[in-house]
Amino acid sequence: MTETTTTTPLSGLRVLDLATLFAGPLAATMLGDFGAEVIKVEHPAKPDPSRGHGPSKDGIGLWWKLLGRNKRTITLDLSKPGGRDTLLRLAATADVIIENFRPGTLEKWDLGWAELSAANPRLVLARVTAFGQFGPYAHRPGFGTLAEAMSGFAAITGEPDAPPTLPPFGLADSIAGLATAYAVMTALAARDRTGEGGQVVDMAIIEPILTALGPQPLWYDQLGHVQPRTGNRSQNNAPRNTYRTADGSWVAVSTSAQSIAERVMRLVGRPELIDEPWFATGADRARHADILDAAVGDWIAQRTRTEVLAAFEKAEAAVAPIQDVRDVMSDPQYQALDTITTVDDPELGPLRMQNVLFRLSATPGAIRWPGRPHGADTDTVLTELGLTDTELTALRREGAL
Repeated sequence: MTETTTTTPLSGLRVLDLATLFAGPLAATMLGDFGAEVIKVEHPAKPDPSRGHGPSKDGIGLWWKLLGRNKRTITLDLSKPGGRDTLLRLAATADVIIENFRPGTLEKWDLGWAELSAANPRLVLARVTAFGQFGPYAHRPGFGTLAEAMSGFAAITGEPDAPPTLPPFGLADSIAGLATAYAVMTALAARDRTGEGGQVVDMAIIEPILTALGPQPLWYDQLGHVQPRTGNRSQNNAPRNTYRTADGSWVAVSTSAQSIAERVMRLVGRPELIDEPWFATGADRARHADILDAAVGDWIAQRTRTEVLAAFEKAEAAVAPIQDVRDVMSDPQYQALDTITTVDDPELGPLRMQNVLFRLSATPGAIRWPGRPHGADTDTVLTELGLTDTELTALRREGAL
């Protein structure tokens, strides 16, 4: 493991990551990236399933290298008495616990908020579940896919005459993970400002994605408006779509600002459209998207991607190439930002992965190490906690480690 000597904003913060798969663990990753000491607690026989999600190399899951970075890993069976007692000892030293068991599971093991807050009144417990801690769906099993369906995301995604479309990645989980990290920091700020101790964060994965979807509930409440599927088009502005270039590439154009829309029409040789009465607002332009798409699409179809991008840049109009991961890895803007950075891994050697989420000028985050093997730090962490070799042996005999 590679430590950093740079002062980090969350140095001294201890986080126990009891969660599995994506939303909860991602929140812990975000905290670890900025200096928190994150201890990943996994079942001895059933590690976090993200270790086996997606492609692997030499039998080692690559997703885990990203999701498990900056975390020390230990094993602990919380359903065993020894595992329960050890977690309470760990909780007494921690600032945050993140878990995503179904509501009532921790309580079944006598590890609910009553027991955890008794062990550490300053503790923040973040509970990340599909549906939240109460309500008629609370005890149902659930994943981010269900949130993408329930929230209205799938209903507005796809072509008008095609089925609702789910994202091919963990969108709701990712949004919930970022929201959980924010919620944890909010709870910690409240604790430290008021001195009144910790509290419980109840994060339902079905909720943050609603914020990302914008004012749909407000539109419906006030106007009865239900947003339909519009493919790549927007109801709020046009032209806004993807367009194919002469060399078979694709680019995306956006005209959210009136001035940009005017620049695009001048660029593609249709300045007369600017004088149309309906061109003055984004919503009216959206109602004439067929005309605008034809104008932009015909112009782009006669030029290569390089020519299109250069012309749009010269005109100060908004455009971007449609990139796959191969393009992302070599994109000069991402390279300038070090968005994809290289990390040394003891198991697989140099790995390229996403860097920390944002840059701080004085106290930057860092990737200190990629995801560690299952239980790699169990003895070290528990010895630091004060457990003796005899106690570790007893826990192993019990099956708690």
